[in-house]
Amino acid sequence: MTTAHNPILSGFYPDPSICAVGRDFYLVTSTFAYFPGLPVFHSTDLVHWEQIGNALDRPGQLCLDGCRHSQGIFAPTIRYHEGTFYLVTTYASGAGSFVLTASDPAGPWSDPFWLGEDAPGIDPSLFFDDDGRCYYVGTRPNPAGVRYNGDWEIWAQELDLASMRLTGESHRLWKGAMNGVIWPEGPHLYKREGRYYLMNAEGGTGPNHCVSIARADAVFGPYTGNPDNPILTHRHLGRDYPVTCAGHGDLVQAEDGSWYMVLLACRPCQGHTTLGRETFLAKVRWENGWPVVNPGVGRLEESLELPFPAGEAPLAPPVYTFPGPGLPMEFLTLRAPAAGTFVPHADTGRLTVRLLPATLKELAAPAYLALRQRHHRFQAALSLAFVPGTDHDCAGLALVQDNANHLRLEKCLEGGQPLLRLTACEHGVDRVLARVPAPGPRTELRLVVRDLRARFCHQTPEGWQPVGDDVDVGFLSTESAGGFTGCTVGLYASSNGMPSDQTADFDWFAYQGLA
Repeated sequence: MTTAHNPILSGFYPDPSICAVGRDFYLVTSTFAYFPGLPVFHSTDLVHWEQIGNALDRPGQLCLDGCRHSQGIFAPTIRYHEGTFYLVTTYASGAGSFVLTASDPAGPWSDPFWLGEDAPGIDPSLFFDDDGRCYYVGTRPNPAGVRYNGDWEIWAQELDLASMRLTGESHRLWKGAMNGVIWPEGPHLYKREGRYYLMNAEGGTGPNHCVSIARADAVFGPYTGNPDNPILTHRHLGRDYPVTCAGHGDLVQAEDGSWYMVLLACRPCQGHTTLGRETFLAKVRWENGWPVVNPGVGRLEESLELPFPAGEAPLAPPVYTFPGPGLPMEFLTLRAPAAGTFVPHADTGRLTVRLLPATLKELAAPAYLALRQRHHRFQAALSLAFVPGTDHDCAGLALVQDNANHLRLEKCLEGGQPLLRLTACEHGVDRVLARVPAPGPRTELRLVVRDLRARFCHQTPEGWQPVGDDVDVGFLSTESAGGFTGCTVGLYASSNGMPSDQTADFDWFAYQGLA
């Protein structure tokens, strides 16, 4: 036996999908405008998850230029069939849904097979029937006309794997469990004991989120809803419950026959969600031909006992260096900056970052390299060697919710004087919170966040000195900024709209959760 603690993936890991191959589990999540996209995780016990790759790890696979933070790559689904892994998802900012394939889930994954106008909508899934046929399942606007916001439906069509094209007629499967339902989405098809089960999320991805299910005797229906729908929700527990927005699940059967669900949910802090939507785990038991989620409990649990030998927990280093040749796979950029922006040095582990004209405020690809914020209480720090050449040049540390909402501690020049400047960008408007004289060419910067309060510091011979203290970070929450993403924190450099040959050197970057 081993114990899982929820969330099983903390921080911005939304829309999880899972499959099992023997005793191995593989899981993917959404990434929206971040690159590399679609992280792939492996586990043997559903408890300890190791990232083994990113399905979208080459700029040539997809162009994310111009994507807003909550556009780009939407909910993926991962499946395995006869020696091949399939991953299907939607590029919501462009050409629609596509399929990736791989013989090894760690990669490399193929270039996208675009499904084009034949696959309208979002949140695709694949289902392989016993006869080897493959079906595409998705959610699309009501073909008869959208009468209200969220008036969509679940549909399916056969997918020809040889041509990677949809074939035959598309079929409306289900509208969802509730009358006047909004946003029936995240559909998945399963087959158990000769019956087809269609599971979806509905109610929107906010506090009214839920998971519902229907079944049929034929793949295209008709589908009849479970009289106990929704099979999981937290909307009845109130806004002050510590876990909210539970929904968008995917079922998996383990090698021993037991069933589980992965799904997203949020953990607000004092009414503000800065971590985004995270990945949670629940047990599933079948009763009277229907799945029951966390029997006897009916909601997500903080911990659950699982009947698997304990796997080995991957340890994230508290301090990252950059020996190359690439960047650590858990690091993220926005919209894939140009080649040569980040240059690791094998001999020192130092990372040289080229100042780009793009800033965090634009729908562009800035020189920003970050990790997901995974704790309500954490600290991040870095070592920076940088001498700004003009008043446009800056480099430092950033905490980012989206283009319009972030905090930046930058080493810069103002009137020829080197400064450390702390700026809050709230709803697109910059506000300088503090300025202090900068030390010599090399400095260390630190951010400490405790719940919704942040403290920025820099290292001096006398120790850590504040640049900005008791900064309210509530504006970096979903409740204030909107959108689907959680915060990221990382190193940043910019020439603020001007061409520049400047670079900044980062010796290390550190992230650590705090008690």
